[in-house]
Amino acid sequence: MTGDAPAITAFGGGHGLAASLSALRRISRRLTAVVTVGDDGGSSGRLRTELGALPMGDLRMALAALSGADDWSRTWAGLFQHRFGGSGPLAGHAVGNLVLTALAERAGSPVAALDLVASLLGAQGRVLPLSCDGIDIVADVTGLDPARAAEPVEVRGQAAVATTPGRVAGVRLVPAAPAACGAALTAAQAADWIVLGPGSLYTSVLPHLLVPDMHAAITGARARRVMVLNLVAQPGETAGYTPEAHLHALATHVPGLRLDVVIADPAAVGDPGPLARAAMDLGARLHLAPVRDVSDPALHDPALLAAAFRAVFAADDPRPAVPTPPRPVDGRTWSDRQPGAGCADPSGVGCTSTGGPGHRIPSGEGKE
Repeated sequence: MTGDAPAITAFGGGHGLAASLSALRRISRRLTAVVTVGDDGGSSGRLRTELGALPMGDLRMALAALSGADDWSRTWAGLFQHRFGGSGPLAGHAVGNLVLTALAERAGSPVAALDLVASLLGAQGRVLPLSCDGIDIVADVTGLDPARAAEPVEVRGQAAVATTPGRVAGVRLVPAAPAACGAALTAAQAADWIVLGPGSLYTSVLPHLLVPDMHAAITGARARRVMVLNLVAQPGETAGYTPEAHLHALATHVPGLRLDVVIADPAAVGDPGPLARAAMDLGARLHLAPVRDVSDPALHDPALLAAAFRAVFAADDPRPAVPTPPRPVDGRTWSDRQPGAGCADPSGVGCTSTGGPGHRIPSGEGKE
């Protein structure tokens, strides 16, 4: 590990990523969250439709999960999480979504806006978008038409995919090759550990691996890669999935992906044999540890999850013997890229730019 604590880059979205960050902040301050930007529901979806803004809900939740423990930080984090009630134009909007959207407009960059709010909240880590452009998630779903149950139907939008009553057969992004945020690519390259999940498989985890440059950064990074499995299958998106089915879907969508460790709660697994074999197919070992919240078995307990991470980090050397530097799919180095005109990243790395209430499902994942 580099320094006194590992450099960790965690990928995901919604409540799943927030749970992971609540655990990882107990281990290291060298922590970066990379958040999906496909949300088209709730407050984020409305701002995206009305203003062409980047969906800020999942980014806001990640900032809140990393906010400081002092009174100042807790007060501001609570305000950013506050959601307006009533039935007027502001009903359902989270204060943080509005502030982040306004700051991004004023600063000309969502990265700059996120860094400003991170400072205000005393965040113990950095929060970055997967892309500075909004991404649409499109799924092929079977079982929607009883007369043609095996025929796939296209379902578009993160909110619709996450709640579909059918079975997701495959997922893709529109545009197919969105530009990844340069600072997020650098975070993946510099990490000792890359963490995927927990969270919605098709709408929070897989999108990171379907962005070509980020796929190259994650799979080519020198970091060790750990996947945290959900505690329950999600109605709609992964209804009926076994724990190993999540790994099979990951392998199908991302050929060549290699993991080092898969973390799962033994109470959510049953027979660990099939899961251990599925993990081995991805190059990983299975680490079973109690990580669920005793008061809500669908949610991860931050302290227990932190203990599982500590055990994994202590047991595995984070530095492969022969590191493979990641490169963008076009063959250039990250430093060759110029900051986008509308998304100047204060780190100098750069990324490109164009510029109802949230729902919660039993897995603990949520769209904001």
